[in-house]
Amino acid sequence: MSGPNVAADHLRLMIERIERLEEEKKGIGDDIRDVYLEGKASGYDTKIMRQIIQLRKMQPHDRQEMEAILQTYLSALGME
Repeated sequence: MSGPNVAADHLRLMIERIERLEEEKKGIGDDIRDVYLEGKASGYDTKIMRQIIQLRKMQPHDRQEMEAILQTYLSALGME
């Protein structure tokens, strides 16, 4: 008899938890945007800052491989 109520309560708790986490995620996103705006106000190029963040997430070997391929493509297109 309490089975469906227990399941419904559990589902409601999970949904509420997800909603709280989504709010936290939005807050963190806002904080990140503020840091980029601060960088821009300080004269930094935010597009380059974003690229650096992506590069720092990569493993060194993967980054080196990507940079080598990029150089190959730039050379092939006469863009060096």
